[in-house]
Amino acid sequence: MARILVVDDEPHIVDVVTAYLVREGHVVTTASDGEAALERARADAPDLIVLDVMLPLRSGFDVLRELRAAGSSPAVILLTARDDVIDRVAGLEIGADDYLTKPFEPRELVARVGAVLRRTSAPPTTTTAAGEPARPYFDLAIDPAGREVTRGGDPLPLTRVEFDLIAALAAHPGVVLTREQLGELVFGESFDAFDRTMDSHVKNLRRKLGARPDGGQYVETIRGVGYRAARP
Repeated sequence: MARILVVDDEPHIVDVVTAYLVREGHVVTTASDGEAALERARADAPDLIVLDVMLPLRSGFDVLRELRAAGSSPAVILLTARDDVIDRVAGLEIGADDYLTKPFEPRELVARVGAVLRRTSAPPTTTTAAGEPARPYFDLAIDPAGREVTRGGDPLPLTRVEFDLIAALAAHPGVVLTREQLGELVFGESFDAFDRTMDSHVKNLRRKLGARPDGGQYVETIRGVGYRAARP
């Protein structure tokens, strides 16, 4: 059972999604505009938010951006009315965990909710016992126990997925991991090998990490195969 906030300005969508999620045993609250969504998210601290992009008062992007800037970390599935890769990438880059394009099958949304909840609530597969010291990686320090990456003592603002990506890659420096292998390490069995959101997460991770001290990239692309962490 999870606490889920459903945000959409179309009442019939809210009603249908709520009915399906309640049937799965979840506790559901709702909001119909961006301002109300922020108020409900702050008051209820949901585990997951189903968030429409096109909302009155404030867009779903604005809501997500403000939540992440405030350090709020519920999982977020964006709903977009346009099958537009720009919308999808923009949402992922500001911290969404998944997206679904309208119109959608409620059963698919329920499946995605379950998959996101499993991978955000399960113990991370890329870390070891609590208390393990931070691992140096070039000028970074990767702290598995605290799930934090720092540079010069300052934490980098990584999402859950971004931390798991760099932790998984840096644990195997110089080793090429296919998208399938990396997806299983980060997302578990729910990962869809044909879902190109992995590339968006890697792109966002690179932007936040910046360049290595020698000017190279921490995460290198092996075209047609996958990714690898640079060898120090």
